Amino acid sequence: MNQTLLVELFTEELPPKALARLGEAFAAGIVAGLKSRDFLEADAAATSYASPRRLAVSITHVRATSPDKQMREKVLPVSVALDANGNPAAPLTKKLAAMGFPDVQISQLERASDGKAESFFYSYTSAGSALAPALQSALEEAVSKLPIPKVMSYQRPDGNTVNFVRPVHKLIALHGNAVIPLSLLGLQSDRLTGGHRFLSQGLVTVAHADDYAKTLQLDGKVIACFSERKEQIRQTLLAKAGTDQVLMPEALLEEVTALVEWPVVYECHFEAEFLAVPQECLILTMQTNQKYFALTDSNGKLRSRFLIVSNLETATPEHIIQGNERVVRPRLSDAKFFFEQDKKKTLASRLPLLANVVYHNKLGTQAERTQRVKTLAGKIAATLHSDVALAERAALLAKTDLLTDMVGEFPELQGIMGTYYARHDGEHEEVAAAASEHYQPRFAGDTLPATDTGTAVALADKLETLVGIWGIGLQPTGDRDPFALRRHALGILRMLVEKRLPLSISTLLNNAVSLFAANSHFKDPTADVLNFLSDRLRGQLRERGFSQTEVEAVVAQQPDTLDTIVERLQAVQAFAALPESVSLAAANKRITNILKKAEGTPGEISPALLQEPAEQALAQAMADVRPQVDAAFASGDYTGALKTLAALRSGVDSFFNDVMVNAEDPALRNNRLALLVSLHRLLNQVADISKLAA
Repeated sequence: MNQTLLVELFTEELPPKALARLGEAFAAGIVAGLKSRDFLEADAAATSYASPRRLAVSITHVRATSPDKQMREKVLPVSVALDANGNPAAPLTKKLAAMGFPDVQISQLERASDGKAESFFYSYTSAGSALAPALQSALEEAVSKLPIPKVMSYQRPDGNTVNFVRPVHKLIALHGNAVIPLSLLGLQSDRLTGGHRFLSQGLVTVAHADDYAKTLQLDGKVIACFSERKEQIRQTLLAKAGTDQVLMPEALLEEVTALVEWPVVYECHFEAEFLAVPQECLILTMQTNQKYFALTDSNGKLRSRFLIVSNLETATPEHIIQGNERVVRPRLSDAKFFFEQDKKKTLASRLPLLANVVYHNKLGTQAERTQRVKTLAGKIAATLHSDVALAERAALLAKTDLLTDMVGEFPELQGIMGTYYARHDGEHEEVAAAASEHYQPRFAGDTLPATDTGTAVALADKLETLVGIWGIGLQPTGDRDPFALRRHALGILRMLVEKRLPLSISTLLNNAVSLFAANSHFKDPTADVLNFLSDRLRGQLRERGFSQTEVEAVVAQQPDTLDTIVERLQAVQAFAALPESVSLAAANKRITNILKKAEGTPGEISPALLQEPAEQALAQAMADVRPQVDAAFASGDYTGALKTLAALRSGVDSFFNDVMVNAEDPALRNNRLALLVSLHRLLNQVADISKLAA
């Protein structure tokens, strides 16, 4: 009989940041265990449940008994199963008994090849098994594989010690309306669970597996489904906010969802005087310390009201509201105090204190690092024709907010507070902006620095980290990247590509390496870092929609600047769409292979040695298109440059059909190789089009 199966563990409060993952893993583990044992119909569907005090799953169309199976098992090779006279030997009798078929006669066995030798096989029907033992095994497997952040040991009332994420009090196992006898963590299964700690009347009885969610909601005042509870919180927050905007990061929303079983949203307020503090500080303390949802107006300015999600519904919520307002006030007061205290000292006055902060024991202090970033930022600014003095000043002050009380309390505000304090100190606006911009981009999709000064310092900061950390042997390995060098590399590439900066990568790396010349722990990592950047660049360009062959055609040339790389890729795309591209790409690949095998340097082309009509025609065609290609390339019209090359197709095809490149006469051979070298350079100015060949 196929019915819905329900399994629930009722526990003490589970760790909120792990709850969603635990719920999904619990459900997936049981589903996988039953599926592998053939207890699920093809249309079976599972629903995961996770609340602060329960992990559960309901699965539709679960069989009470698994279906019978037709089995065919190898018994023994014929040479072992029969004696010299062809009669059953002792090993055959012993093997059949061990398989559980002592009464099977040799006439019931199938004689066939097993791929190596002739053997005996026995076919039989294996009766299906009951759900209870299969579910017992599936449940134990699922629980053993849960992604538990930290296992807890606790003692059951009978004195036995149990290990689990939190103490478990109840175990439900229902198939339809029948209890399946299971045991786990010292518990025996039944149909009882706990409801809301305050809003329910105590234990809740689940009569039928299909009624689980409805029964818990009506009798237990618990919304068991994590996603349903989360969406209800989201919609209620939006409704309560009215015309204001709710700041609800997904991580905060998930954590709050994991803290409540019956979510109710209340509105609270704090004193308007706190709005004089940078709103990032207030927002962070509300979100991080209190799990509150801040509100802003349509312009993004923080409001003095905020929303809380409570686990208690009451007609008189005044005590809850006042209690939360009373709790948040000291937090906001702390933020205000830190801000006022920090403003008493300028960022510049904190510079000497950076000498007391160790950056890395092999790379020195933050003060030493600041000087390196300052030097590099100045060189980058000079190349970009931006203000060198501003870049150097911004680099000098960029890390000083690490020494402030506010950043000490809230490390997430580093950079942001630097901008506020730099403005308060009267620093140039670009210097102030660079204090936060030099961390950008912080993650995939983050905005890039908006100012020239911020861009120069951001590049310098990331290059110094990438080269310095790599140079002392701490490059990323496998999944480990403790210094976020992949993120730094991606940030460098994004700035170079998206801001179209005409900066030489080799020069940037050489300048960064020179900063560590006096460091005995440092070894020049330029070659490895270049390969690392190239690999990251390939991935970035593929994410922008370019194919692997298009990307390889451009990146294989190891471009030293990336300001025009997008245009080059677009040109390759346009060229690949031309009918002549296939032939020219194949010819270019052939030229590459020929030149690889050639010995020596061919030298210049001698027109007098162009004897065959096909080579004369190709040389003339190249002379005709070269000015157009060079002009298009010089003006940045890479698509035009590649399209112009299409005119060479017939000449190239004729050359390879009619001309023997490796002629016996050395002078002719070298001249033809010289012609191919010239053609190769002409074809590959924009990209290595041989990469487009199949």
